[in-house]
Amino acid sequence: MKNLHLIIGSSIVIPAGLCYGLAPDWAFGITDTSPTLHSVLKAVMGLYVAFALFWIVGIVKSNYWEPATWSSLLFMWGLVFGRIVAWILMGMPAPIFVLGIVGEFVLGLYAALQLRTYSSSKL
Repeated sequence: MKNLHLIIGSSIVIPAGLCYGLAPDWAFGITDTSPTLHSVLKAVMGLYVAFALFWIVGIVKSNYWEPATWSSLLFMWGLVFGRIVAWILMGMPAPIFVLGIVGEFVLGLYAALQLRTYSSSKL
């Protein structure tokens, strides 16, 4: 149970990151083919995959669990913040991104609860 938030997060974030970088048109309907946008999407892919790999390290090596959990919390709630700002400024997003807001908030909350339960430095 201690690692469940990291397992769930990494199992969702790796495929999502790969979709941003390798198939944004298929996954998200992004049809802009400009090199600038594709560069941004590849960078987003790299960040998603790198964070998820760090969470996997936190699962395998217990001394990395706490920093991995903190990074998961900040990653998820950072996405929620950005998506809400975009919603306010640009209007209602596609349903998959609304679902993302809910899922990211819940995973961030779960990480915070795990920190309260298992961390040496209580949240």
